[in-house]
Amino acid sequence: MSTPTTAAVPTKWWSGGKSPFNVEYGKLMMWYFLMSDTFTFGALLIAYGTIRFSSNSWPNPNEVFQSYPGMSEGTSAPLVFVSIMTFILIISSVTMVLAVRAGQEMKKNKVVFNLILTILGGLAFLSCQAWEWTHLHHEGAWWGSNPFLNEDGTQSSTNFTNFFFTITGFHGFHVFSGVIINIIMLIMTLNNVFEKRGHYLMIEKAGLYWHFVDLVWVFVFTCFYLI
Repeated sequence: MSTPTTAAVPTKWWSGGKSPFNVEYGKLMMWYFLMSDTFTFGALLIAYGTIRFSSNSWPNPNEVFQSYPGMSEGTSAPLVFVSIMTFILIISSVTMVLAVRAGQEMKKNKVVFNLILTILGGLAFLSCQAWEWTHLHHEGAWWGSNPFLNEDGTQSSTNFTNFFFTITGFHGFHVFSGVIINIIMLIMTLNNVFEKRGHYLMIEKAGLYWHFVDLVWVFVFTCFYLI
């Protein structure tokens, strides 16, 4: 007498850790989060652009952002300091790529080394931004206060400073969050958490977030410092 066969039960994607798009579930959720965050930054930048280009005149960024630490009186270097900030953030994105690649190759020491460089890059960027904010505040710029004249010599509204501190502050918060995430990743790596799991997928997810922060800064840099 033959034994009745049992039909195979199909594996549900939510129980197997894979999405219907054949992407690891946690990575898919990170993409969803980044998409929603993109809408937030997009809305802020679109609002800024609408006000900016509907105004008859606007402060000249070459005159607003012309200072750097240790600058002697009477000298100016338009956009030099923020260019250094941008370079630091781009380099930190490169080291994050190297950390992800090292994780894929299961090379713990390289993961640790590149994560440390990425964290230092993020802290350096935040330090630069803190100095810039402090300097602008010393000149009288803050939410609700704008000491800079428009390019045509007329009095500028507070829209410029309100948008600048809101959007750069929101981005700075993301950089700070990314630094904290990378510190957690570093601690987990040092404690062999990923070695025991047999993969470094968490590093890849942290990398996605860090690259997003870097990409957003390109748009913020363009809108406020170049246009």
